[in-house]
Amino acid sequence: MKDDKGLYYYPFPLNKKVRMYVREGVREIWFRMWNSDDPELWEEHGWVSYDAIRKAQGIYQVKDFDPKQAYDIQIAQALIKEDKQSKEKLTQ
Repeated sequence: MKDDKGLYYYPFPLNKKVRMYVREGVREIWFRMWNSDDPELWEEHGWVSYDAIRKAQGIYQVKDFDPKQAYDIQIAQALIKEDKQSKEKLTQ
């Protein structure tokens, strides 16, 4: 999915108030969370590289938060690939 902030998916499919935005960097994919119940989250927490997320996964101790689900690299890669293909079709 895509809106004015960019490409996103729902990291917790039953909760449409939370979106995970993704973008492609020079060497890796970056993530940024948005939550309609916490508008400051977008401003307080900028883009985070997947490498930094992987390195920090061991520190997550919150039961209700699974970083592997929230920061899903396979979904992010698929969204970026699909977006690139859509743009290529428009230029043909």
